[in-house]
Amino acid sequence: MSICTTASRDLDEPLIGTAATARTWLLLEQPGPWGAKALTSSHLDPELGRALEAAAHGTGVRIALIRRPGRHADCGAPAARRVYAAHTVPGTIWLHSATTAEPERLLDLDFPALGMGDPHTFDTTLRGQPHTGDPLAFVCTNGKRDRCCALLGRPLAAELSSSGVDGVWEVTHLGGHRFAPTLLVLPFGYAYGRAQAPHVKEVLQGVREGRVVTEGCRGRSAWERPAQAAELAVRASAHEYAADALNVVRTRGAAPRWEVTVAHADGRLWRVVVAQGASLPPRPESCGSAVGSPARMDVVSVREMPAPDAAGPGPR
Repeated sequence: MSICTTASRDLDEPLIGTAATARTWLLLEQPGPWGAKALTSSHLDPELGRALEAAAHGTGVRIALIRRPGRHADCGAPAARRVYAAHTVPGTIWLHSATTAEPERLLDLDFPALGMGDPHTFDTTLRGQPHTGDPLAFVCTNGKRDRCCALLGRPLAAELSSSGVDGVWEVTHLGGHRFAPTLLVLPFGYAYGRAQAPHVKEVLQGVREGRVVTEGCRGRSAWERPAQAAELAVRASAHEYAADALNVVRTRGAAPRWEVTVAHADGRLWRVVVAQGASLPPRPESCGSAVGSPARMDVVSVREMPAPDAAGPGPR
């Protein structure tokens, strides 16, 4: 029984503004079983895992392990591993890939540069190149972190893979176990929850066409959670689904209330008020955790601002 996901779904807990935060994702292939903290409790060298965690800390880079869908017997270290890096901030979006037989080479990356959106260090260190294939879908399947992710995520990844969807991987952790199955889609960096295979296929087709499917969307990982909620609210209000149309240009305030400014590529601006609330009645945030009231992002108002040239003359 999937306790945390059942409670979240039955209580209609909103998905908006719940995506993991990362300007840049760094994803390393690691077959075999994963532990709860996969970078240090898988068949990746735990010393390397700790060093990677330390190198990425505070840089805006989030590291996760990935593997192909299917059985995960321990077959030893692979001869070569796929590595992906993706920057998800509008205006500087890119997705690059590489293959390496030496995962310790990742320690030679300039993590602050990666976090700021510069792919040069990835390309020179790992001989990376722009990814030219289909968009990528990473489904969270780490049952050691939360059993819902294995019970619900692994069948989804297997169904997508067996139906011929290219670019499907399992991933160690995306947060929000109670929204399983969860997935991250690159290059745009939008996360989704309570996903089903037909919906994922629609999301991936949208990426191919340069648009965002907002149904089931948790938010864009490039931004903190209030901004994730604000951007999705503007998309709904303006009926704007082009992936590169909107950007978050300012977030003011602190919990429990923020004012977020969202800009359109055509110059329009919106001011969005977002408040942090508590999800009631209490429910488990993940299987095995104590019952609590997870934080939620509630959009209080969405207001389009007048264009600068429509404001009239200033005071004389």
